[in-house]
Amino acid sequence: MPAALDAVRQTLRAAGIPCELVPIRRPRQIEALAEQQAARALACQGTVVAAGGDGTINAVVRGILGSGVPLGVLPMGTFNYFARNHGIPTEIGAASRVLVNGVRRPVHVGTVNDRIFLVNASLGFYPRLLEQRELAKRQFGRSRLVALASAAVFLLRQHRHLRLRIHCDGLTEDVETGTLFVGNNRLQLEQIGLAEAASVDRGMLAALFTRPITSMGLLGLALRGSLGLIGEDENVTSFACREMTVSLSTRRRRPGRIKVATDGETARLQLPLRFGVAHSRLPLLCPPDPTP
Repeated sequence: MPAALDAVRQTLRAAGIPCELVPIRRPRQIEALAEQQAARALACQGTVVAAGGDGTINAVVRGILGSGVPLGVLPMGTFNYFARNHGIPTEIGAASRVLVNGVRRPVHVGTVNDRIFLVNASLGFYPRLLEQRELAKRQFGRSRLVALASAAVFLLRQHRHLRLRIHCDGLTEDVETGTLFVGNNRLQLEQIGLAEAASVDRGMLAALFTRPITSMGLLGLALRGSLGLIGEDENVTSFACREMTVSLSTRRRRPGRIKVATDGETARLQLPLRFGVAHSRLPLLCPPDPTP
């Protein structure tokens, strides 16, 4: 990473653009540091740049959203869905040139309660899968192969189902499901084969939930998703929505909390969950459109 960041510095210096590298020693500091840097950038008409994967970018966006400060991205994660979705190269040299000649484009940001998500949010077995994947990465290294292998092992286990009440655009439905997945990234949604992928460009969210199925059924579902066929699976229900409220359909004296993953980071959020799109759009530095 130091060599890559040195190359970024050289690219910016050659373009006459001053820059300051702010190291992150603790992940919990990212949001507060981003907020501080946004204030500095606003004063000098600068840009805040996030170097990392989707989770890191999410934390930076939490600190700058609504400030009007543009975001630049240097993708350094495993999948880099956010950067790739907006045409930002995954090669750092090329991505650094976008910081020089990029154009600002407003990007929709998904929300669930007081958290944001740029790629997806989920509850059920998917957050637990992400936690297992992170453990595997720490043990065996960060790679797509490790991520996929750990997911396959996890899906072969037994998983309990949730009884959810979903209220979406005036309609209410009680469902029993292993997971509820809400996407805000057209690239990821297209890759798994969801027909509602294009809806995110219109400021909507695309959601899916699975019927209760066996562990082998889940593994088969994951395989169909890798082939871009998940939208054709009879065990999957998908839909687009602008707003959605999710609660447990079982009776409880208190609503309680539930584990939710947002862009790969998990937290326990208060029920009911309210999904939507943030009023403020994120000004993102993207590659300019190719000249005809």
